[in-house]
Amino acid sequence: MPADPLLDGVTVLDFTRVLAGPYCTRLLADLGARVIKIERPGEGDEMRRGILQVEAGRTDQATYFIRINAGKESVALDLAHPEARAIVQDLARVADVAVENFVPGVVARLGCDYATLAAVRPDLVYCSISGYGQTGPLRDGQAFAHIINAISGLMHLEQPPDAAPRVGYLQAADVLAGTHAFGAILAALLRRGRTGRGAYLDVSMLEALVAAEDITYGAVLNGGVEYVGPRAGMILHELGGRWLALQTVGAPQLWARLVATMGQPDLAEDPRFATPLARREHWPELRAIVRAWLDGFPSVEAAVDALQAARLPAAPVLAPAEVAAHPHLAARGFFPAVPHPARGHVRLTGAPFHLDGAPVGPRVPAPYRVGEHTRAVLGGVLGYAPERIAALARAGAIEVP
Repeated sequence: MPADPLLDGVTVLDFTRVLAGPYCTRLLADLGARVIKIERPGEGDEMRRGILQVEAGRTDQATYFIRINAGKESVALDLAHPEARAIVQDLARVADVAVENFVPGVVARLGCDYATLAAVRPDLVYCSISGYGQTGPLRDGQAFAHIINAISGLMHLEQPPDAAPRVGYLQAADVLAGTHAFGAILAALLRRGRTGRGAYLDVSMLEALVAAEDITYGAVLNGGVEYVGPRAGMILHELGGRWLALQTVGAPQLWARLVATMGQPDLAEDPRFATPLARREHWPELRAIVRAWLDGFPSVEAAVDALQAARLPAAPVLAPAEVAAHPHLAARGFFPAVPHPARGHVRLTGAPFHLDGAPVGPRVPAPYRVGEHTRAVLGGVLGYAPERIAALARAGAIEVP
């Protein structure tokens, strides 16, 4: 892991919970930022109570929460408490970035909105992540990935022919919004370094998901038609109880390589398959021909070896346990283990990039109790006296485990 992290010296005030916001701030923490995560006393982030609790007898140690909140400091602060406003403003004075992902309007009621915090820290980079953005008729809608997937048009595009739409597995809207927020925050910090200006960033999960679609919106916005799934050129085929994924489109040379590898050069001259458009229109027929050829392989591994040797994109369909044990990801250091007070160590996913030839991941132990860093942050960062911290705890404004 690089010795001089890119964001060393940057402090992030993190009001986020669940996934989109915490994913963003986890990436910032991985790059060396000090991330101070504000959690509700007692309960903390909702995702602490998720599946696979790593500590027996506890309900606040879900692997979901640990994975996307590693590297952060937990401060238990009741934002609705009358004494919380002064604490938040003091934290803002030492922060470079603030991130929140409440429903629009909530942070204003809690006194931690951009206008309030920028009044005490004018060069603050403030990022709001929400389902639909801070403006527009849908702004107050609840932001769940399943709902965003439906209203984005992606659920419609992914439905099988003559079948009902299906529930997607990946929480793509959250992760994409968090990633876009991460990039925008870094750009805003770069501008602040040049000009001294802060920034207010408004990131929409809906827009992040729509922007990720690569064909249909470009066409529909310009008078074309939608391109519904399943996409032509993508093959899933079963061999010996396992599944193979093969892609035959996406680069102009793939078709020539495929017919050569199949030993069927006559397919290139067949009018049904002579052009990309023709192959798309006659895809069911072409798919049947390719599948029949694939049936000649004794196993998925044999087919993948032959296809990859011919420079055709192919891979086995792996289960998560196989991915977690894959030697490629081990070589990349993508599943680091971080210390955990009760478990010993917990394995996480790393950041999806390397820095200066080294993997990037958390630099500190796994997150543990709600508010475990309250005393250290209020005392060490803000300079609060022990007596003041004790009084705030007695008043219920903070929690000090």
